[in-house]
Amino acid sequence: MNLSRPALLTDHYELTMISAGLRDGTAERHCVFEVFARRLPTGRRYGVVAGTGRLVELVRDFRFDETEVAFLRETGVIDAETADWLSRYRFSGDIDGYAEGELFFPGSPILTVSGTFAECVLLETLILSVLNYDSAVAAAAARMVTAARGRTLIEMGSRRVHEEAAVAAARAAYLAGFGYTSNLAAGQRYGIPTAGTAAHAFTLLYEDEKAAFAAQVAAQGKNTTLLVDTYDISQGIRNAIEVAGPDLRAVRIDSGDLSVLAHQSRELLDSLGATETKIIVSGDLDEYAIAALAAEPVDMYGAGTAVGTGSGAPTAGLVYKLVEVDGRPVVKRSENKATVGGRKLAVRRHKPTGTATEEIVVSQGMPEQLPHDRALQQSYVVGGEPAALPTLVESREHLRQCLISIPWEGLKLSGGDPAIPVTIVPAG
Repeated sequence: MNLSRPALLTDHYELTMISAGLRDGTAERHCVFEVFARRLPTGRRYGVVAGTGRLVELVRDFRFDETEVAFLRETGVIDAETADWLSRYRFSGDIDGYAEGELFFPGSPILTVSGTFAECVLLETLILSVLNYDSAVAAAAARMVTAARGRTLIEMGSRRVHEEAAVAAARAAYLAGFGYTSNLAAGQRYGIPTAGTAAHAFTLLYEDEKAAFAAQVAAQGKNTTLLVDTYDISQGIRNAIEVAGPDLRAVRIDSGDLSVLAHQSRELLDSLGATETKIIVSGDLDEYAIAALAAEPVDMYGAGTAVGTGSGAPTAGLVYKLVEVDGRPVVKRSENKATVGGRKLAVRRHKPTGTATEEIVVSQGMPEQLPHDRALQQSYVVGGEPAALPTLVESREHLRQCLISIPWEGLKLSGGDPAIPVTIVPAG
């Protein structure tokens, strides 16, 4: 499937609703949909908005070509009237939302989509697919960045997720503060710095470890990283320094008790005169494992599976709900799934010191603006046309500043209440 044409990346029932709406005219009613989370994943104190930059591009390219329309007709998904409507489909509404890299909490209206019912409901699955995955990865990655305490992280989880999800995960991790990715497609598409070392297979290819190291150094120079745990780590370090010399850039350890091995490796490297050689550790690291290594002589972390799977929370739990029809608030009252009707605007309230204290969300009105409040929504699409958006690097800095602004308790890895409360003021 050509992912630059995302039209069929949707659910059957979206088109069923459109067919019914076109038949009786309700498809053209002006509607407002909102994306929000009813709760955060267990143990999380904040969410991170991620994927909106990708989403705008996908909405721009959301079209149905002749082959796709023919497939839908042949399989009985749509009737002739709907086929004609889809062949002319272009999203012409507005999309507003929290900036990419913004923090969110239960009830935060992170994305607002307005236009006709048909054109907005058609985007539901795509919007939730992008935001739920990217935001889950970004939140997990942000927790790892906090746990790393300024040390560099490499995203290296491409082999643990779908090939396109791997690119999205690399982007979300970089947004969260990771320094590099191993994924070359992410490097090409988004300008993310890439990095890589060598696998154990490369060492096993040679008759002995020294020969493998010599081949790598001959090709890459001493500004490379040698994987030293294929056989015996201590001997591997000795072999690495013997081959590359004491100015070898780094060694990587991918197995074992990383806390003990990091100490032993640092002592051995120093004794061999390689005092500037860095130690990189990897191997099923998540935020808790990284935090446990905070006091150890580790210079860089490589994280894979936990990043791409949201470190146990592979979805952000976001929903897409209709909140307004022709200017009238609509409310879903289902047990445990109630919504607050009406289009919402939000501000983040801060102390004079810059510490966030509360999020105020107002339905069908403007929040009262206090001196240190910050409006949270911006335009993404206006009249169907993409608005000018911050770069990925700018969004990355925005997230860094947001994490600085929340109370320190909100950065803890232990479970607890959301970092700041959300107060929703309903219409009327």
